[in-house]
Amino acid sequence: MSRRYKGGVISATAPTTSTSTAKGVWTLPQQMQAQAAGNWPSQPPIPSSQSYTTAGTYTWVAPALVTSVSVVAVGGGGGSSWWYNSGAAGGALAYKNNYSVTPGNSYTVIVGAGGPPRTSGTHTGINGCASSFNSVFSAGGGTGSRCGSVPGGTPSGCYTGGGNGGLTGPNAAPYTAGGGAGGYSGAGGRGYSYFGCGSTAGSGGGGGGGGQGGNYGGPGGGVGILGQGSNGAAGTYSSLGGTSGGGGSGGSTGTLSTNCAGGSGGAYGGGAPGGPCSSASRGADGAVRIIWPGCSRSFPSTCAGSP
Repeated sequence: MSRRYKGGVISATAPTTSTSTAKGVWTLPQQMQAQAAGNWPSQPPIPSSQSYTTAGTYTWVAPALVTSVSVVAVGGGGGSSWWYNSGAAGGALAYKNNYSVTPGNSYTVIVGAGGPPRTSGTHTGINGCASSFNSVFSAGGGTGSRCGSVPGGTPSGCYTGGGNGGLTGPNAAPYTAGGGAGGYSGAGGRGYSYFGCGSTAGSGGGGGGGGQGGNYGGPGGGVGILGQGSNGAAGTYSSLGGTSGGGGSGGSTGTLSTNCAGGSGGAYGGGAPGGPCSSASRGADGAVRIIWPGCSRSFPSTCAGSP
């Protein structure tokens, strides 16, 4: 198929004039020479995205014509401990907009794993791992449960915005629930604490904190990676067992602990619940999503959805 350029077309036939601005028929080698000389109109990149939702380290290669991207990352939720059915905190969310990249270059993406359950030994739960893009910025993983204050994950590095992961009860008392994943413009919800404080909803599109009941807590809600949406609802108290915190921005609710078996936090980044019978649970894995072109698509909500 031939293509017009400045009033002419590309073909195998030589042009009648050799000037770079003249109308006429251009061969493919002459088109390439014009491109190299900056005389050929460049094409805009087609809007697209790449999501990574399984814990691990990846290499993303910038596609042709893509010179800027916007990236969101969610850290893994903390894992809970067998000790006193204590829940864990949620992972943070962070994003970076209009970050310059070079077509064909490789960039490192790390998706943080959720903290695994601690089934014996020390009372301290296992922290979730941070998610990051090219070492430019990261979203911290939630802290595992323990006797003491349990903070949520926090963003770090050169990031544009985001929010902290939700706490798992201000005193990290026994029988606590999981904290929600951080939001795009606020923190995840706080998990229920047996001694005093109820669960709260997520803010800025974050996951809600888990509820409590029956001497164990529910999991924290996760957060979605398609841009800021509604806040995750707080879990509620139930004598039959703690209910899950709602997923924020399209994230999911977690899995409750039942029959002395552990559950898990909500995807992505929800904190683990405190299970019955001194069982332990895992935090949800984090996630990273890259969208382009970064000059026209940005988080939290400017054309940040599909594709």
